[in-house]
Amino acid sequence: MEQQAADVLLATRTALSQASALAVQYSFSVLGAVILLVLGWTLAGFASRWAYEGLSRVHGIDETLARFFTNVLRYALLILVFITVLGQFGVQTASIIAALGAAGLAIGLALQGTLQNIAAGIMLLILRPFRVGEYIETSSVAGTVREIGLFATELRTGDGLYRLAPNSTLWNTPITNFSREPTRRDELKISVAAKDDVDLAMERLMRLAKADSRVLTSPAPSVFIDSLGDSAISVTLRYWAKTGDWWLVSRDMVKRVKLAFDENPAAVADASDAAPSKKSNGGATAEKATQTRQ
Repeated sequence: MEQQAADVLLATRTALSQASALAVQYSFSVLGAVILLVLGWTLAGFASRWAYEGLSRVHGIDETLARFFTNVLRYALLILVFITVLGQFGVQTASIIAALGAAGLAIGLALQGTLQNIAAGIMLLILRPFRVGEYIETSSVAGTVREIGLFATELRTGDGLYRLAPNSTLWNTPITNFSREPTRRDELKISVAAKDDVDLAMERLMRLAKADSRVLTSPAPSVFIDSLGDSAISVTLRYWAKTGDWWLVSRDMVKRVKLAFDENPAAVADASDAAPSKKSNGGATAEKATQTRQ
């Protein structure tokens, strides 16, 4: 009995000794893990703020793109800290990294379309083929840009409708930006009957262009014979205007041409953005200039 009591006492002491040793060992591990977590969290926050301030100073970096990169940096640092903390407790981090890689690959395959939109959004924000407030047109969408996000771009169409376009559809197609350049050219074509005075018609068109203060003097407006038909001669008026004035100028010019030739006819057969008509009606009509959505 005494021997059994001694064995039990010895086993108890050994267990307590091992428990105290493990407690001391893991207490230091826990303390180190807490310190690593606090330092890692602080470092991640400081690094993200520093990266955001640095990217904000770079010309051409969008606000959305700067926040995206800083968030990626922050979460990457936090994941690294978490893996380091697990290593403090003897966990094999190599297997965790492999599992994270496999999970990332699976998520990437599942979200292939979404990731494609994110990549396209990043390229759109870096290269800036269009900005907020500009009017663009592609093969599938047209409108004024309201917001450029990482996944999609918001637009307002010419008839006041809201449209959300995935970034991948904008990135993979040619884009026409109607607002980017400061000036824009317009053409107005009329068909003069072959029997009438073409020089007089050309002179009238030039006077109308120079009379409008919104028509730029450099490049100077020009009038020329575009083509010859059996019974009509196609005459083109070409002029430049500021992009903000282009729409109103083009509409006003059509009206002025019509009124001018109605008051003093020169046998103008047609005025349109299409090919010149070969029919002559003996009168003076001016229909429409090149129509472009604004």
